[in-house]
Amino acid sequence: MDRRKLLIGGGAAGLTATGGCASLIGAGPADQVVWRFGELDRLAAPLTIEGAPTGVAGPASVRGRAMQFDGVADALFIGRHPLAGASTFALEAVFRPDGGAFEQRWLHLQSDEVVAPGQTPVGTRFLFEIRVYGDQWALDAFVKGPTYNQTLLFPDRLHPVGRWYHVAQTYDGTTYRAFVDGVLQGEAALAFTPQGPGRASVGTRINRVNYFNGAIAEARFTPRFLRPDEFTSVIPG
Repeated sequence: MDRRKLLIGGGAAGLTATGGCASLIGAGPADQVVWRFGELDRLAAPLTIEGAPTGVAGPASVRGRAMQFDGVADALFIGRHPLAGASTFALEAVFRPDGGAFEQRWLHLQSDEVVAPGQTPVGTRFLFEIRVYGDQWALDAFVKGPTYNQTLLFPDRLHPVGRWYHVAQTYDGTTYRAFVDGVLQGEAALAFTPQGPGRASVGTRINRVNYFNGAIAEARFTPRFLRPDEFTSVIPG
């Protein structure tokens, strides 16, 4: 297996990676962090690339570029948790699942917990996963912390693989919700508390299992609640 690893420091470090890139930090509201995965030459956090993810065409609504992950070894590891400290939030992404393994984790935000000797970390985190059922998939949104542990997975809400989707998970202070193309998939009451600083993985779980087969164009992290009519405008395709 060709397992290439490249570490980039913070700031405007240059990178000629795969597929031609320009910038991972995108424009948005002042309090919003945007990661564009078809553009990798600037990142205000350490970045490690593993495997050989490649640049591919993406939706025109996100500048037409994306990053393809092979479901085997391709991944990004980013030294930042963009929703650390947020008491309400909206986490949006534009991606294209291409089928494959049943369980795939493609965005993972992990808090770096400090625990006393002998204690086990809670595993405080945000996740975006999918479950694949033949040529269809269901969204799996998940959040866990000291006072909460909630999955939003609804296998009866299936979508065809091989096309672009906008997905989101939100919290308004009382209710946790998941959306596909602005349509509610499900919701649950949640006693959420803000997460601490940490790190992220893209294309795999943070411990390098459940790799993603497909492409990801961008992710947006807003430390406040957004309604579906305030989500990024994306034309599926």
